Amino acid sequence: MPNFEMRNGFKILFLLIIPFTLSAQEVRVLTEYPSVVRNGQQFSIIYEVNAGGGELAVPSFSGFYKLMGPHTAYSSSTQIINGKVSHNTSHTYTYYLQAVEEGVFTIAPARFTLKNKTYYSDTIRIEVIPDGAAQGGNAAAGVPGRQQPETGSPDTGGEEISISLILNKREPYIGEGILATVKLYTQTDLSGISEIKYPSFNGFMKADLETPPLTSLTRENINGTTYGTGVIQQFILYPQMAGEITIDPVQITVLVRQRSGMSDPFFGDFFSTFQTVQKPVASRAVKINVKPLPGNKPDDFSGVVGKMNLTASLDHDSVNVNDAVNFKVIMSGTGNIRLAEAPVLNLSPDIETYEPRITENLKNTSTGTTGQKVFEFPLIPRHHGDFVIPPVTCSFFNTSTGKYEQLSTKEFRFHARKTGDQSTGVTVYGGVSRQDVQYLGQDIRFIRSEAGKLLRQPEFYISSRVYFSIFAVALMLFFVVLFIRREHIRRNADISAVRNRKAGKIAAQRLREASECLKKGDTDRFHEEILKALWGYLSDKLNIPVSTLTRTNAISTLSERGADEQQINRLTEILDKCEYARYSPSGGTSEAKEIYEGASQLIRSIENIVSRK
Repeated sequence: MPNFEMRNGFKILFLLIIPFTLSAQEVRVLTEYPSVVRNGQQFSIIYEVNAGGGELAVPSFSGFYKLMGPHTAYSSSTQIINGKVSHNTSHTYTYYLQAVEEGVFTIAPARFTLKNKTYYSDTIRIEVIPDGAAQGGNAAAGVPGRQQPETGSPDTGGEEISISLILNKREPYIGEGILATVKLYTQTDLSGISEIKYPSFNGFMKADLETPPLTSLTRENINGTTYGTGVIQQFILYPQMAGEITIDPVQITVLVRQRSGMSDPFFGDFFSTFQTVQKPVASRAVKINVKPLPGNKPDDFSGVVGKMNLTASLDHDSVNVNDAVNFKVIMSGTGNIRLAEAPVLNLSPDIETYEPRITENLKNTSTGTTGQKVFEFPLIPRHHGDFVIPPVTCSFFNTSTGKYEQLSTKEFRFHARKTGDQSTGVTVYGGVSRQDVQYLGQDIRFIRSEAGKLLRQPEFYISSRVYFSIFAVALMLFFVVLFIRREHIRRNADISAVRNRKAGKIAAQRLREASECLKKGDTDRFHEEILKALWGYLSDKLNIPVSTLTRTNAISTLSERGADEQQINRLTEILDKCEYARYSPSGGTSEAKEIYEGASQLIRSIENIVSRK
C-alpha cells in the first residue's frame, strides 16, 4: 500500500512539473526558404513557432507575388527519456510565393507576440536569377517553355506543374478580339483542381467560350520534355483602352497525389498509401500593347472593329396613314458586334420614329464574336403621300487592312394612303400639328343644380364613460408598446451582444444541417457544415470578425476566457479532421458520427465556460 501511494504521489508531482517545464521553454521563430530562385518560379516560405496562443505578423513580401497563405499546421509531442521530460510544440505557417522580377530581395523579420512580449524571426534574403541562367543561355530564347510574344507558346518555366495564359495577339487595336487560353502543364499525377481564380481583366471586355470540362490530359512534347496538358478555359478579350495593359496571373489550386510512407523492399509501392495535397500554381503576368484606332474616325462610325456587313429591309411598301411600317437594319460579321450602335436615320419630319427594338443572335468563337445584331425601327407616316428612306450608312474599322470602311444600304420608298376618317380623328405628332383643333361643342360644363339626398349624421357623445374608458385603455397600451419597443431597440443596439446571445442557437441549427447531410450520406458537405458551425460559433461567441478569425487568435481568446487545454486540443483535432476529410477519402460513417458528437459536446462546454465570464 505505501508503494502504491508513493507511485501516485510521483504521478501527481510529474503532472505539476510539466507546466513549469513548458513555461520555461524559450520561444523561437524559425524560417525555412530557398536562398536562390528563378524568375517566375513558385516557392514557399515556412515560419515555425515552438509556442501557441500568440499572434504571428508577417511582412508584405515586397518584390514577390503572393499566391496563397497562410496554411497552418500544429503538432505536439512529449518524451520521457531516463526520467527527463521534454515537450515539443510546433506551429507552422506556410506562404506560397512567385518570383516576378530579377534581383536580390530582403524580406523583413516576422513578429510573434505572446503575453505582451515580441519575438522576431531572421531576416530573409532571396536572390532571383534569370529564368534559364543556370543553363547558361539567353533567358528569352533558349529556355524551354518560355512564352514568346509573337507565337504565344506555353510558359512551363521548367516546373513540374505550371499554368500558362496564352494570347494569340500581343499588339491588337482597341476593340479587336484576342483569343486567351488557360492551359495546364504537369509532369506528376493530379487528383483534380479544387479552385480557379481568374484576374479581373481591367481594361478588357471578356466573353467566355464554351470549353469542355478537363477530364483527361493529353501528352505533349515541349522542347524535349513530355507534359500532360489540358485546356482549362478559353475566352475572348476585347481591349477598351490604348497603351500597355498588364494582365494579372491566373491562379489555380491543384490536388496532387503523394505517396506517404516508405516503399516496401519486396513489394515496392503495391502496399503504399497515398494522400492528396493542395498545391497553388499561378501563371506569369502578361503584358500587351494596345494600339489606338486612327484619328480620322468617320461620323457614322458604329464602334465595330473587325469585319462587318450591312443590310436593310422594309416590311410594307404601302400602308394607311398613322399605321406603322417596320424598317429593319441588320449588322452582321465578326468582331465586337455586341457593341455596335444603332445607325442614324435621316427621315422626313412627317414620319414619326421611335427607339429601335434590338435583338442579337451572336456566338463567341475562337475567331471572335460572330453573328448579327438587328435594329427594328417602327416608322409611322402622319400624312398621305410618298415617302423616301435615304440610304443608311455605317462605318467600321477593318483590322485586316488597318483602315475604316463605309457600308451603305439602298434607298427605300413607301406610300401612305389617305383613310376615310382621317379628318374626324385627332392626331398627335412628334413635331408641329398639321390639323386644326376640333370644336368639342361646349367649353364649359354646368354644375348640376338638382337637390341631392341629405342624411342625418349620427351623434357621438364625447362625454360618455365608454369614450373615456376606451381612451384610457388605448393610452395605456401605447405606453406599454412604447416601453417594449425601446427595450427591444436597446437590446439589439449592441450587435456583438446579439451575436453572442444567438451564437449557440445558430451553431445548433448548423449542426442539425450537418446531421441531415450525414443521414443522406453526403460526407463532404457534412464536414463543411461542421466547419461552418465551429468557425461561426467562435466568431460570434468570442466577438472576432470572420475576416480576422484564425486558429491562433481563437485558441488564444479561448484560453483567456477559461478554456482548458483538453478543450483546445479537442477543437484542434476536430478542425484538422474536417479539413483533411474535405480533400481526402472519407473515413466512414462511424468517424463522422464521432466528429459530430465531439463538435456538439465542444460547443456546449465552451458555451458554459464563456457564458459564466
